[in-house]
Amino acid sequence: MDMPSRNISGDQDEGAAGEDSRGFFGKLGSRMSRPRSEPAAANLHTRDALLLLQNYEESGRGWFWATDASGRITYITDAVARLMGRTGGALLGTPFTDLFLPVDSHGERQRTLPFLMTKQSKFDELPLRSAFEGDDRWWAISGSPHFDNSGKLAGWRGSGNDITAQRRSAEDASRLALYDSLTGLANRFHISKKLDTTLAAFSQQQRSCAIMLLDLDRFKQVNDTLGHPAGDALLKQVAERLLKIVGDKEMVSRLGGDEFQIILPDLEDRGKLGDMAADIIASLSQPYSVEGSRCIIGASVGVAIAPFDGQTSDDLVRNADLALYAAKGNGRGRFRFYSSDLHQAAEDRRALEEDLRDALARGEMELTYQPVVHSKSNMVTGVEALIRWTHPDRGHISPAVFIPIAEEANLIWPLGEWVLRKACEDAARWPGDLRVAVNVSPIQFANEDLPRIVASALATTGLPADRLELEITESVFLGDSAETARMFKALKALGVRLALDDFGTGYSSLGYLQSAPFDKIKIDQSFVRGATVPGSRNGAIIAAIVALAEALEMETTAEGIESLDQLELIRKLNVSHVQGYVYSKPVGHGELIEHTDAGSWTIKPSGPAKQRNDRFQMFRKVGAIHDNHRYNVVIRNLSTTGAFIEGILDVPVGTRFVIDFGEGQLATATVRRSMKHQQGVEFEQTMVSDGNGGLCTRHRVSPYLIAAATQQAASQLELPSFTTTSDWKAA
Repeated sequence: MDMPSRNISGDQDEGAAGEDSRGFFGKLGSRMSRPRSEPAAANLHTRDALLLLQNYEESGRGWFWATDASGRITYITDAVARLMGRTGGALLGTPFTDLFLPVDSHGERQRTLPFLMTKQSKFDELPLRSAFEGDDRWWAISGSPHFDNSGKLAGWRGSGNDITAQRRSAEDASRLALYDSLTGLANRFHISKKLDTTLAAFSQQQRSCAIMLLDLDRFKQVNDTLGHPAGDALLKQVAERLLKIVGDKEMVSRLGGDEFQIILPDLEDRGKLGDMAADIIASLSQPYSVEGSRCIIGASVGVAIAPFDGQTSDDLVRNADLALYAAKGNGRGRFRFYSSDLHQAAEDRRALEEDLRDALARGEMELTYQPVVHSKSNMVTGVEALIRWTHPDRGHISPAVFIPIAEEANLIWPLGEWVLRKACEDAARWPGDLRVAVNVSPIQFANEDLPRIVASALATTGLPADRLELEITESVFLGDSAETARMFKALKALGVRLALDDFGTGYSSLGYLQSAPFDKIKIDQSFVRGATVPGSRNGAIIAAIVALAEALEMETTAEGIESLDQLELIRKLNVSHVQGYVYSKPVGHGELIEHTDAGSWTIKPSGPAKQRNDRFQMFRKVGAIHDNHRYNVVIRNLSTTGAFIEGILDVPVGTRFVIDFGEGQLATATVRRSMKHQQGVEFEQTMVSDGNGGLCTRHRVSPYLIAAATQQAASQLELPSFTTTSDWKAA
């Protein structure tokens, strides 16, 4: 028997419920149930199928949509419309494609929905993201076109499913594969791929790209003292500080442990790179608060630049790592640019380490003493003991070179003990009450045997304890505070004086000055050297340090004073003591005895009237190019603004040269002084720090340009003739 026609959604009053509330399949079911000629079983089957589809729609597991031939919505599940912040009725007439973001906006590689609908192609499970603000859902959309009796497109019908959870799971898996789970930075795999693709593209475009490798200093100490959870928290803060400086999260990575890498596209200016490296080191060296504890670490940076230092990622990373190794070997807390001589330097360092192990036994070490002078009276009140190594083959080797080697090779303790005993032995023979200052490394300070060794040295030599001054750097406060306090108490119980060395170099805290029993604060020379530069605030900083020291009844010593204007400023700022070349270079023990025989030692200051740029004495062969002719010359000293060269006779003042330092380093210079075979030249563009106490050019000539110039020269039928100035002769 035919069933009576009624609303298959279950509503008896179709008008009261409203047609929109029945749903797409409810309306379709009503239409299909109307022909009374159909058998009752068929009607029941159709109605049950439509009810099942409607129940599926209402369950939220999926939804349905339909459009007209122009792609405008004629039906959409109302529950889904509400998720999009609309209603089904409000979306009627809207282009179906407007519901989703364009494919390119989220990086998918697939045929777009507009393309498929234009081509009247069926599609299944097309992943699309909602275009409505505040709705970040993903949908898998399926659809197929339907046609009228004449074969003309009548519209589209299809369905959708929520795949947000699956997408997020896939994104999380992708993130774990490409990003460091602790810091959120790119991981080693991701940054390696990025560097590969960047260098490949830049090689074609002849562009430059720099990388920095960073290694944290003293991070292991944090892990050992505070535990790995604290170390992890610290690494997160390190990542945040790096991002503030670099800016682009995709260019900063954590390689693992305490190692980081930064990619810097289109940057080859070594002045800017050096400034950034210095900013990174300064930022990472500022104190951290981790789980209620104060932590201080540092950082060393190695820099390599493509295409100058390598054109493949393997070459560039290897050379940046070599530069990082050199930076750490030269005292840590500094940066270093790669240069070809670092390969030889690494070999030399290994050889020096072997020689250093036997240097004491062979009698190659000696002490020199630099006077510490009262700033008002010019009277020497003490000296600082400085170790010197005279290598049998290499001659004098700077402490800046061999002290870091000694620290890494675990040789600093026997070396430091020898310095302490030798200084006490020498000072005991000096007339008067001249004090001797001895540097104590953090490694020595952390050794519980230090007080015993100091007491033994005093007892053996007979030196009064108050004539021995131990200079301690702020890095000793990085360890356990209770152990540090016990060490200070034990040393002070011996009666020796304590000086805080290199104050203001990045680890300063006024807190420990309240408890640590220092007798003197030594102001780092970096403040002194810039204090007389117009606009510098260093003078105000020095004045604040002096006021602090006076309030705590401590003496002050300014290090590295070399010019008379610096000395004048230091005196005005009431610094009590001065140490530097303006009074004296370090002297040997015999010379010191001669000066002190009279019972007192007074030195008259002397030196340049004003602070000059640092000049590096050297014997370096370079090229001087003028009018297509290259002269071989020697640089005797070098500063940021100029150089003193010799090797050409009678060069007129005002002559312009291009100085070729090698490795693509060219500097335009003008002769300002000329004296027979010697010339003083001024650079057109100032040199910049190489991160290792030396200087380098800001820019280099690209290998791409060199290759192009070589190819062009080779294509010439005639080589250009060189011209020379008749009154110039090679010296």
